[in-house]
Order: sequence, then structure tokens, then C-alpha cells
Amino acid sequence: MSIAGVDEVGRGALFGPVVAAAVILKPDAELWLQQQGVADSKAISSKKRERLIPIIQSASVDAKIGCISVRQIDQINILQASLQAMRQAILHLSPQPTQCLVDGNQAIPELSIEQQTVVKGDQSVVAIAAASILAKVWRDTLIIRLSRRYPGYDLASNKGYGSPKHLAGLKNLGPTRYHRRSFKSCQQLSILG
Repeated sequence: MSIAGVDEVGRGALFGPVVAAAVILKPDAELWLQQQGVADSKAISSKKRERLIPIIQSASVDAKIGCISVRQIDQINILQASLQAMRQAILHLSPQPTQCLVDGNQAIPELSIEQQTVVKGDQSVVAIAAASILAKVWRDTLIIRLSRRYPGYDLASNKGYGSPKHLAGLKNLGPTRYHRRSFKSCQQLSILG
């Protein structure tokens, strides 16, 4: 039986895609990963998250990323986009897991693999914590790259979330093609700007 841990990041951001990761850990990898400091991505520094990437990869049978674009988020809403990103990550795993442990309280639709939702799973399940780190580092790296193309929103610091500098940038410059126009903050501030 192989179990995948699944988590997403970027759900509350105003800018950029929503990203998920799915991870199948090698047998007996959990304790070792805990000893290395694998925990909820929100609870550890960006430097430590980056240091943990090769450690997680070496402890994984497979790990994959799912990414849903801003355009799709605006079309189907952020919850559905988050679930779709998780489904995408799982379906790219090889071998396919026999069960998925999904962070949160929402089951992934149209997934034929057995799944169990785990509220705050990134704090209690090592495979979900590992997935949260992979997804966070992947998304942060993308946002930092995009920040060079879109100065004025302080994206390298806020990673696309609604910080005061990001909101000021939206007000002064309006939204970019990577802003989620279905989000109220993007609509209101682009009207003001």
C-alpha cells in the first residue's frame, strides 16, 4: 500500500497560480524527515524550506507538482482550482498511490483513488508537511522570478499575498495579467487606481 500526502499553497494570494504537491514517501522515511525538521511549511523559514527540498526528494518514491493558472482560478473559483491542482499532482505520481491523505476538509472531486481529508494535516502528517514544503518552495521561486518582470508590487517579499505594499502597487499600477481579477481586492483597487 502506498500513501501520498497532498497539500496546496497560494490559495489566499492575489497574484500567481495556486500550486499543489503530492508526495509518496519511502517506507520508514517519516521519522528521519521529522528529525531533519520537516514540518508545516508555514512554521519554518524560507532558508530551511529550501534546504529540506533535496532531503524530501531523497526520501520520496515520487513527488509531483500541480499548478492551476490565474485564468483558470478566475473561471472556476479558488477552491475548485486548489482541488484541481491537488488532483493534477496526484495523477502525475508514478506509481499511483493506493490512498491519498489530503490536507484540509475538502475531498478531491473525480479522483478514483481512496482519499482521506486531514484538517491541519500539514501539522500532523509528515507526508502532507513534505508536500506543503515542496509546493511552497516551487511557488515562491516562481513568484520571485515574476517579481523581476512586475516591480512595484513587492512580490519578492509578499509572494503574491495582499501585503500593504502589494495593495498600494495594485492601487497605483492596476492589476497585471497574473493578478486574480475574481478576487475582491484586485477588483476594488484596480477601480480606485
